[in-house]
Amino acid sequence: MEITATQVKELRNRTGIGMMDCKAALIESAGDIDKAIEILRKKGKAKAEKKADRDVSEGVIWSYIHPGNKIGVMVEVNCETDFVAKNEGFLEFVKDIAMHIAATNPAAIRREEIDAELVAKEREIYMEQARSQNKPEHILERIVDGKLEKFYQESCLLEQAFVKDPQKTIKDYLTETIARIGENINIARFVRFQLGEAK
Repeated sequence: MEITATQVKELRNRTGIGMMDCKAALIESAGDIDKAIEILRKKGKAKAEKKADRDVSEGVIWSYIHPGNKIGVMVEVNCETDFVAKNEGFLEFVKDIAMHIAATNPAAIRREEIDAELVAKEREIYMEQARSQNKPEHILERIVDGKLEKFYQESCLLEQAFVKDPQKTIKDYLTETIARIGENINIARFVRFQLGEAK
């Protein structure tokens, strides 16, 4: 099957990945763009995993003030080289992350970073809710675990649905950016300020 330049261009526009990789994915998927995106995602994940142990000592600290000047975010995102720290694709990723944090107010970057007391309190609340609905004792734990999983997805930056593209998580977006740029990237820390809200 012949892959047209239009198909390659469309896939590149949708993924931001290089022309040759897009063409190879289209050939592998027999021209099916959605399947090609899935192929690129899997390859990107594999590439990102290979780079995960590499040292990230460069990067940027970025600030974002939401229109209206009531919410502000500072975020540190690290990469391997100063060259990539100045790369437009990397900076676009950093800006998107800062804007996303302003919009969603995550509690932490990863689930391991959420305060254990907060998790225990949430678990207690979910257990009380399940008991008050007269759910059978043997399924209470499963109900609570399901609600906790949802809590993590809403509270952890990497697990949240990306505000600009809810079909993917921030972790997916990070993985795609690592694959596209070719360096390990790490969202190191952030702080979010909201007018009148004490931390």
